[in-house]
Amino acid sequence: MLRNGNILKNFVALVLAVLLSACASKTPAPVMDRTPQAAATLPAKPAAIPAKPAEPVVAGSTDAGKSHTVQKGETLYAIAFQNNLDYRELALWNNIDNLNVIKVGAVLRLTAPSNLLATTQPRPSDAVVTPLAVVPLPSAASERAPQNTATLKTEPRAGKLPYTEQTLARLEQEAGAAPLVVPVVPPTPVVAAVPPPAAGAGESIEWAWPVKGNVVTAFTEQNKGIDIAGARGTAIHAAANGSIIHTGAGIRGYGRLVIIKHGTHWVSAYAHNDKITVTEGQQVKQGQKIAEMGNSDTEQVKLHFEIRKQGKPVDPAKLLPAK
Repeated sequence: MLRNGNILKNFVALVLAVLLSACASKTPAPVMDRTPQAAATLPAKPAAIPAKPAEPVVAGSTDAGKSHTVQKGETLYAIAFQNNLDYRELALWNNIDNLNVIKVGAVLRLTAPSNLLATTQPRPSDAVVTPLAVVPLPSAASERAPQNTATLKTEPRAGKLPYTEQTLARLEQEAGAAPLVVPVVPPTPVVAAVPPPAAGAGESIEWAWPVKGNVVTAFTEQNKGIDIAGARGTAIHAAANGSIIHTGAGIRGYGRLVIIKHGTHWVSAYAHNDKITVTEGQQVKQGQKIAEMGNSDTEQVKLHFEIRKQGKPVDPAKLLPAK
């Protein structure tokens, strides 16, 4: 009986040991947080990038018909003449400092850039100086004195300073002190910016006929000058004092050409010459021989004569003296 009780006791202990080991090796169930979460937000779809608008064509840009590629032998004066431009404006538009030097292959704009403004910025000397007012600086006495100095008491105010001879003397001395005067700076007179004189102002040219002969073609917008008939080899003379700025056959339709600059805004042109007797840069006088008449780049022996102001052709018949 005792033996059976021990066997039963040992069996129960074994079962308990197995159960305890099973509980110890079992992995605990995961803890889940069931707190409501905010819905996940997708990143915003990037906005479509608008197509870049086409850039407008700027006046004076190097697009077709508004530019010129410098060829060998060409001069700035000849290019300006060929395109009815003032050579000074052509140089300004293309940032050319030396009018006698242009590079072969350079592309020159033939119209003014759109950002070229005709405004004149004020000079530093144009600043207006405002005179300073005379302001007395406060003194210790004025800080303690009443605002109305005309009724300044000769006794100290009650409760502030003791009445003594020394206090009265000090107040009288401070009250009589002259205020500090700031010298007045006289204003600088404002000088209005004077624009440069217009081209042609104060400059007159006395013209003379370059050759004797009959005018066979009058001035038109297409012809740009007059044609004077004559014999081959006839001497052609400068119509006015000036400087030779172009010689040669570099401009189509003009043959052997001479261009003379007169002053700052006038030029004269002599085309279809047979022989040229002057060189570029040479100074000439009115009536001086510059070429001989011919028919280069034309079928008839003649002189094609033009006068231009600021690059624009004008009728020579209106400027030349009557025959």
